[in-house]
Amino acid sequence: MVHRPPIKALAFDVFGTVVDWRSGIARDAAPILARLGRTDIDPHAFADGWRKRYQPALEEVRSGRRPFVILDTLHREALEDLLRHHNIDPAALDGATLTDLTHAWHRLEPWPDSVEGLTRLKTRYPIVTLSNGNIALMLEMVRRAGLPWDAILGAEVSRVYKPLPEAYLATARMLAIEPSELCLVAAHHSDLAAARAAGLQTAYVDRPHEYGGRPAPDADAAQDWEFGVDSLTRLADELCR
Repeated sequence: MVHRPPIKALAFDVFGTVVDWRSGIARDAAPILARLGRTDIDPHAFADGWRKRYQPALEEVRSGRRPFVILDTLHREALEDLLRHHNIDPAALDGATLTDLTHAWHRLEPWPDSVEGLTRLKTRYPIVTLSNGNIALMLEMVRRAGLPWDAILGAEVSRVYKPLPEAYLATARMLAIEPSELCLVAAHHSDLAAARAAGLQTAYVDRPHEYGGRPAPDADAAQDWEFGVDSLTRLADELCR
């Protein structure tokens, strides 16, 4: 049996793991698409298109081709690109509407088990975000959704986007623990694989509805993670015995 150091903190991916991005984006996009007379665009497909632009935008920063900018900026640029893809001139929407729709990512709802699971896990471990989301985004989400984080960490703090190793290592340093004492909790195998390569422990949370029931794009990256559960309440059962 492989010896694992005791876990001293839990770090969480947020989009898809703790909150349901697809339903929230579709909800906020639907009335705007209707107002533009574009009822031919399915709001959930619109959300998928927006999310599809996420990793390419991050890669521009990760690669060094552009300086670090916060996720709100990348989301706004991706939104305008998506609108043009659908033959909608972003200028057809006033700036306030574009900003408000960009901030739909601030207003995502937690999965039904998230708040209870996090609250129970927090009784035993420090719980922090290890997300690509920026602080203002996360702060609004926290206050709306009641997510009980001990600290908001991630790209804006480390100035590095996942899955670069420094994103995980910087989080451990900020918590003054070894990487092996930090456990990443995520619904994405690629995120967990990068965390494991950086020396972290890993906990997989299955979120079959993240992509509307379709298989996750990184399903082939699955490994034998230290923990595998179908909810954060189940993870609390495992870790808070």
